[in-house]
Amino acid sequence: MKRPILLHPDPRLKKTADAVSDLSDELRRLADDMLETMYDAPGIGLAAPQVGVLTRLIVLDCVKEEGEAPRPLIMFNPEVLASSDELNTYEEGCLSIPEQFADVTRPAEVEVRWIDRDGKERVEGMDGLWATCVQHEIDHLDGKLFIDYLKPLKRQLITRKMQKLKRERARV
Repeated sequence: MKRPILLHPDPRLKKTADAVSDLSDELRRLADDMLETMYDAPGIGLAAPQVGVLTRLIVLDCVKEEGEAPRPLIMFNPEVLASSDELNTYEEGCLSIPEQFADVTRPAEVEVRWIDRDGKERVEGMDGLWATCVQHEIDHLDGKLFIDYLKPLKRQLITRKMQKLKRERARV
């Protein structure tokens, strides 16, 4: 089931999400719904707070090559265990901040630990777009948006555009 995606500014996007203590069928359904919502948007990552659920859950799939099999990841309680000194800059966007993009610099490689949908602990090293995406989504769980990395003027400009977009959508 597709879920509505919250748009910035929304106070729920600035809150810290709660850890998952028990993997329920309800949480697995939420993860499946989030994947469907993300693919439909279309996007490469989505965090539970973006659909109004303050739970430490993210989904991502950074496979973008035509004809390549998708690789959906469902991550409960994801955390970065280690990150490289080397940095990468990617132009980031966000499903909660549609049509707004900006360069964000983050560690180029990260090692991430999470619980998968079967309750198994997983650890994986990620680089490139996967590393950027997983860090972006984990930020959402801590109430941080990619625009929080920008200079205040650029951040305010994007926030004003989003307020205008929300007003326009409310009129429809």
